[in-house]
Amino acid sequence: MNLQEFISKFASQFEDEDPSVFTADTDYHELDSWSSLTGLSVVAMIIQEYGVELDSQDVRKADTIEDLFNLVNERQA
Repeated sequence: MNLQEFISKFASQFEDEDPSVFTADTDYHELDSWSSLTGLSVVAMIIQEYGVELDSQDVRKADTIEDLFNLVNERQA
């Protein structure tokens, strides 16, 4: 799994955001389109694509997309 691929899949969960706003350092909690429903979509994508189960607390603790990526990598190991 690489970071750019993860960012692309993460960004695809947002319908109303320009994909160019998503970088490793993006604090996704600050995006206007972030909601609990989007969070569930992100968790579902991670389960489907990477076989890693996260809960809502994991998603809240990660400050950036890269933090979430690193957590998924740790859980895959």
